[in-house]
Amino acid sequence: MTSFLPGFALGFSLILAIGAQNAFVLRQGLRRSHVFWICLTCAVSDAVLIAAGIGGFGSLAEHWPWFETAMRYFGAAFLLWYGARSFRAARAGGEALQNSGEQAVAFWPALGTVLALTWLNPHVYLDTVVLIGSISAQYPDALSFGAGAVLASFTFFFSLGYGAGLLAPVFAKPRAWQILEVGIGIVMWALAIKLLLL
Repeated sequence: MTSFLPGFALGFSLILAIGAQNAFVLRQGLRRSHVFWICLTCAVSDAVLIAAGIGGFGSLAEHWPWFETAMRYFGAAFLLWYGARSFRAARAGGEALQNSGEQAVAFWPALGTVLALTWLNPHVYLDTVVLIGSISAQYPDALSFGAGAVLASFTFFFSLGYGAGLLAPVFAKPRAWQILEVGIGIVMWALAIKLLLL
């Protein structure tokens, strides 16, 4: 537990910040659209990256300096496109967003979007592979540390996805959906600009 609990605490604190991935999970949770698979995809992706970091793959970035730059530009382009999509959706009207439900976002496009938001985000690699991987080496049981971080990821994403349903009364009004979409668009564009300015 001396390694597991710090791993859980670090993993939870890193993932808690509002980002593109979290905003998408929140929206899917509010729509009750493919929530289980979206949450599972996010959590398993984190688990794979954390395992890679603990396994020492963070050092590979030193051998491929171009990788971080490429991921940064791909990620920024995707976030700019996704933010524009959110702004367009908000302008189209809250009524359409409110009533879109399952039909608006098919399973495979939703899964593809969350995979892109996860794997095209350089910060995900910095947080999981580099940061968690390097900190785990300071603990006597790196595997327990990593297991704690993985459990934090599963706990957070499933809590966010299914907990979003508690906000359903707020989002009974079309205007609330418009505000959410504008907020998501702002988050996406802010993250894109941040990536481009690194």
